[in-house]
Amino acid sequence: MQDDRKALIAAIQAAARDCGEPLSRRQFLSHSGMTEYRVLKHFESWTAALDAAGVQADRSNVKREDRELLEDWGKMVRENREIPTRSFYRRNGRFGVNTFCRFGPWSSIPEAFREFASDRPEWADVIPLLPCARRSDTVSPRGAALPLPTADKQASASSGAPSHAKLVDRPTYGNPIDFRGLRHEPTNENGVIFLFGMVAKELGYYVEGVQAGFPDCEAKRQVGRRKWQRVRIEFEFESRSFRDHGHPASGCDMIVCWLHNWPDCPLEVLELRQVIEQLPRGDD
Repeated sequence: MQDDRKALIAAIQAAARDCGEPLSRRQFLSHSGMTEYRVLKHFESWTAALDAAGVQADRSNVKREDRELLEDWGKMVRENREIPTRSFYRRNGRFGVNTFCRFGPWSSIPEAFREFASDRPEWADVIPLLPCARRSDTVSPRGAALPLPTADKQASASSGAPSHAKLVDRPTYGNPIDFRGLRHEPTNENGVIFLFGMVAKELGYYVEGVQAGFPDCEAKRQVGRRKWQRVRIEFEFESRSFRDHGHPASGCDMIVCWLHNWPDCPLEVLELRQVIEQLPRGDD
């Protein structure tokens, strides 16, 4: 891990020599052949990576205050009389759509704006254009809160959200994430495979094949500029399932999972739950 960090810093310094300073993220990724995910594995931000490499950062792209972001979003609602999609804001807004990730998924911004504008009369015309506020209680037709079933009370208290009896004649889903074309978190290994397929190229992987036997997948991943290497991947919903299934560590190079819960895992683990937090969520 430390060697990879040193190699990353050296690549930033080499790109700065060849491309000049200040060095943009786009210039670096094009020059080095590395992925943005590789940078964020070692540093909190692109600016932090430049600071570690002693390379001049473009300070014009400073962190924006919540107020600036929400005001620009609110102006767009006012002008268009509707909630902007992520792609519409990307084309017409003042700021990058990724700067709004601090508020959660793109669909969470109306609620964040409602809270921001609630005591600001200058936004009184925009509030009615927002979706209805979420209700935290189950309400009867007469307006009285309905008590939750006794069996569900503990679940409701621990999750902070109402819990209802499970219906046996239909499937269940993971928590909503609205990540590109995936509306809910994976709940099984198949969901992990699907999600990895969505982001593989972005993470520097090319899938050669997927099979029913062990290991599940053979891919190639970028290890340097114009350099790729074969890697054997086993998909699991939870990383510790690799151990529980009795797979030999010698027959695989890495585990791709949704939840990493095997602290002593001898293999490299790619936990998609963490990875997608660092990637653009795509159009809503």
